[in-house]
Amino acid sequence: MNKDLLQLIEDYTIKEHTEISANLISKSKDSLIAMLLELLTKYYNDLNSSTMRELVVAVVAGYEPSSEKLGYNGFRHNTLTGKVERCEIKPRNYRTDSTAKSPTKLNGGGNFTDYSWQKFERHKEENPNMLVAGFVNGRLIYIFGFSFNEQSFTSRLQAQLERRFPNGDRIGQYLRSADFSFIHYKDVESFETIYTASKQQLIESKPYITRGVFEHLEKTAQ
Repeated sequence: MNKDLLQLIEDYTIKEHTEISANLISKSKDSLIAMLLELLTKYYNDLNSSTMRELVVAVVAGYEPSSEKLGYNGFRHNTLTGKVERCEIKPRNYRTDSTAKSPTKLNGGGNFTDYSWQKFERHKEENPNMLVAGFVNGRLIYIFGFSFNEQSFTSRLQAQLERRFPNGDRIGQYLRSADFSFIHYKDVESFETIYTASKQQLIESKPYITRGVFEHLEKTAQ
């Protein structure tokens, strides 16, 4: 993807519009046209509404976004081990204009759709880095990271699979949603807070975030 466009997508979620406008004005006409056309192409051909959020989470967290429709969302090279690390991104967006009677607040959670024992075992074998993100009206509020193979986290997924498929996978059938929240990984050894919005942004978003997640973020916000 165009590097200028990647930077714009990242800036949009964490910087003020005046600063973004100033940066865009400094671009050449050809550069702006290329950015816009690529953004429109990606948006109008995208069937997954979370793609842009997954993209910015990967960039902010230091990963190269993956162009694969299926599979992990990003990768990076670990300079210490020389290995390629892959990430599984789970973003949630709270819309303040939601018509739901009781819209779910950001609870540090996410879910795996159409899950199965086969997918679970593959994730355990490959042990991707989980990136869990929360947005409010498309504005990035937090990114939490941890390794997939943390016991409290895998136990949560395993319990749901056991209820749905006590005797193993069934051909053509899936667990519609294997979900988790902040409590299932907040105390694990690999847990880290990768990104937190500013204190002002956090305060404005407080009504849309669960108490436990907000209190944690409040300690790290600047």
